[in-house]
Amino acid sequence: MQINSPIESIPRISAAYSKRLNRLGIKTIKDLIYHFPFRYDDLSKIVKIGDIKINETVTIHGEIINIKTIRTFKKKMFLTEALIKDESGTTRAVWYNQPFLMRTLKKGTKISLAGKASYDGKTLYFSNPAHERIDPQAPSDLRHTGRLIPVYPETARLTSRWLRYILKLILPKTLPEFKDFLPLEIKKSQRLIELKEALNKIHAPKNQEEIGQARRRLGFDEIFLIQLFVLEQKLKWQKKASPKIKFAPDLIKNFVASLPFKLTNAQRKAAWEILQDLEKPKPMNRLLEGDVGSGKTVVAAIAALQCAKAGYQATFMAPTEILAQQHFNEISKLFKNLGLEVGLLTASECKISYDLPIGKKQEVESCKKNELIQKISEGKTQVIIGTHALIQDKVHFKNLGLIIVDEQHRFGVNQRAALQKSVVKIEDGLPASISHLLSMTATPIPRTLALTIYGDLDLSLLNEMPKGRQKIITKIVAPSNRQKAYDFIREQIKNGQQAFVICPRIEKANGESQMANSNNWQSAISNKRTWDDVKAVKEEFEKLSKEIFPDLKIVMLHGKLKAKEKEKIMADYKNKKTDILVSTSVVEVGIDIPNATVMMIEGSERFGLAQLYQFKGRVGRGEHQSYCFLFTESSSRATWQRLKAIATAKNGLELAEKDLAIRGPGEFYGTRQWGLPDLTMASLSDAELIKSCRKEAEKLLAKDAELENYPLLKEKLKNFQESLHLE
Repeated sequence: MQINSPIESIPRISAAYSKRLNRLGIKTIKDLIYHFPFRYDDLSKIVKIGDIKINETVTIHGEIINIKTIRTFKKKMFLTEALIKDESGTTRAVWYNQPFLMRTLKKGTKISLAGKASYDGKTLYFSNPAHERIDPQAPSDLRHTGRLIPVYPETARLTSRWLRYILKLILPKTLPEFKDFLPLEIKKSQRLIELKEALNKIHAPKNQEEIGQARRRLGFDEIFLIQLFVLEQKLKWQKKASPKIKFAPDLIKNFVASLPFKLTNAQRKAAWEILQDLEKPKPMNRLLEGDVGSGKTVVAAIAALQCAKAGYQATFMAPTEILAQQHFNEISKLFKNLGLEVGLLTASECKISYDLPIGKKQEVESCKKNELIQKISEGKTQVIIGTHALIQDKVHFKNLGLIIVDEQHRFGVNQRAALQKSVVKIEDGLPASISHLLSMTATPIPRTLALTIYGDLDLSLLNEMPKGRQKIITKIVAPSNRQKAYDFIREQIKNGQQAFVICPRIEKANGESQMANSNNWQSAISNKRTWDDVKAVKEEFEKLSKEIFPDLKIVMLHGKLKAKEKEKIMADYKNKKTDILVSTSVVEVGIDIPNATVMMIEGSERFGLAQLYQFKGRVGRGEHQSYCFLFTESSSRATWQRLKAIATAKNGLELAEKDLAIRGPGEFYGTRQWGLPDLTMASLSDAELIKSCRKEAEKLLAKDAELENYPLLKEKLKNFQESLHLE
């Protein structure tokens, strides 16, 4: 039996079971062995029947002296009842709707039975207990009772009991095939058990200590491979050449002095780190992280200005057309009178901004795509802002020195690679140089994830807000207080301010929900509620404009509108022509409305904490006190715990750590794109383990960057990288 053989090669696995296993991502024997338990039920306490206590979870060994199945008249249910005895007494076991047990559990059968003992007023009995027959030749060889019982992720008609049965069959035959790829010196220094031992103990532990040993070894393996991968990528990146963009102090000093606001110390530090990187002959690969409103765009603009004035092009890639349009408007204003041409390229529009010869007026005009693409290829447009349209085949840059990716986790790894590939200059058939890369995010990253998934990036942190920015007051609003919130919003608008209303979906059609974003469906499942109860933009727009605020100017925004419509809606809202914007999550990233002071989020439990934090950051960008109202119909303790984290977190980083503790890293910041197993996902919260893995990976690569002396590890790393589907 080969570990890479298809799952169908295991005897007793039919086509039906194969399909069920595939639903769990199990396609090979190795996949099955790496399908780890997520918890263990402790059924290790074995007692005599005479010693059973009420409500105690125990295992008993005995003999079936009678067994029968009856069908109840009222509930039309099958009841299978067995009488079991040992030398100390007798007890009953009752199973519901499992009449097939009569075929395997016969009178005289030696049985091990486990569960919680109940009392019916007369005798003790077990309700739906776990059970298995005792092999007279190996009475202690138990899999479902009398020990720590592994419980696995399951799917329809595929139980943990069945998985334990199959694993018991194949583990002895397949474990010898596993080669331990981890270097001996690392296993010794980290006190890790052997791989085969870990795989055996994770599925059949004798005690909690063995579970801990197995989890640490298997968690270390995957985290170590990630660290090895990202550090190797960093070494490869640093070996490449990039343009040396010399720092021009007078240019930057004059630009900063011309700004209508003063840079924070954090902005100055981040800008200096980036400008120093641009001077180096190796490519920058830096992540600029900062809360919503912390001023990332102006820091990126400083880098783009330095690049453009040195004779190179710079490009901003944004995840949405609305954000690309906003970056274009903002960058155009910042670069006014600097003699630069700024272009906007998205799927639906194309614009150019440039200074007129007299240098006193700025012109923005629409143009044809082919015209802008031509100007980009000739190097006439120095700063280019766009969406995915920037990575289409026909877009070529003449001399691109800097790539800026906003909300970089919203782009797939392969998409970012495609942009980098499109700008590599070729000389004599070989890459001559690549551009510097600056990624930006307003989604705070917990330190353990930053050290792991993004361990190949240098980090600049904007950890202070611009002067005068007030703290946003955040409240969780129960249904009974809805009218009070409406009254408060009316008062704010009466005072000249504006409000956002966010809904999780666009509309209801034919009884089905059209979701506003991909995360909401997972959220709906986790809350076990139907989408029929969830607020929708179109219905909410109708309700607010006709019933609640008929005298106010209310507009609606969602992803299905055409780009020109979205642009006009946002322009009118920004120019205070409308009072309330009812929207989906399209406003999550980057939208800047200084006059908006209220963010009202319907169905807030449907959004992730990172999303809610982004929404919250759409207000509080002006001089007035701002508010965020989190509406929920849920009374779930888990929901209120999550929403309370938003209300009480002092900053984004604190919230990110809370989010990690509440949800785990599985759904955080795009980590699922790595395709990591749940055991490893849990390990991503273990700061000490991650530090150990990184330390060992750094030591190993410093000693042997090509891993020539570690062929098994080199092969494992190659397979690991291929499994990620990364370029």
